[in-house]
Amino acid sequence: MQARDTPSSGARGLLSCKCAMYRVVNRTRGTVLGTRVREARTFTSRLGGLLGSRGLSPGEGVWIAPCRCVHTVGMRFPIDVAFVDGRGAVIGVSGALPPNRISRFVRGARGALELPAGTLAETGTGIGDVLAFVEPGLP
Repeated sequence: MQARDTPSSGARGLLSCKCAMYRVVNRTRGTVLGTRVREARTFTSRLGGLLGSRGLSPGEGVWIAPCRCVHTVGMRFPIDVAFVDGRGAVIGVSGALPPNRISRFVRGARGALELPAGTLAETGTGIGDVLAFVEPGLP
C-alpha cells in the first residue's frame, strides 16, 4: 500500500473517534506537516470539527473532506488551513485564521487541512506544494 494524495475512507466522529489517522507530508519541500491528522468526512464530524477543543498540539491536525471553506466560529484559538485539490496540490491557504472568522471559499478544493497556527510558515508550505497523506505504518 502506498501513500495517498488525499484520504478516501470515511470517519465516524472527530474529537474522541477511532477514525482514520494520517501523517501528512509536503512532498515538494520534504517536510512533515502533521503526524496525527484525523479525518473528518461525515457530516457530523465536519460540523463539530474542532469545536470544544482547547487547541491543536504540534503534529495534530484535521482533514475535512469535502470542504471548500472553513470557519472558526466558537473556537478559542487560531488555525492554519491548507486547501487541497484532488491531486494533493495546495490551492489555497489561510495562515493563523483567528477565532470567529470564516475563510474564503476556495474553488476546486477537495478538502481542507487544519493545523496548529504557524505550521504552514514553519514548514514553508504554500500554494503549488503537493501533499501526501500517509497511512500509519507506511514510510
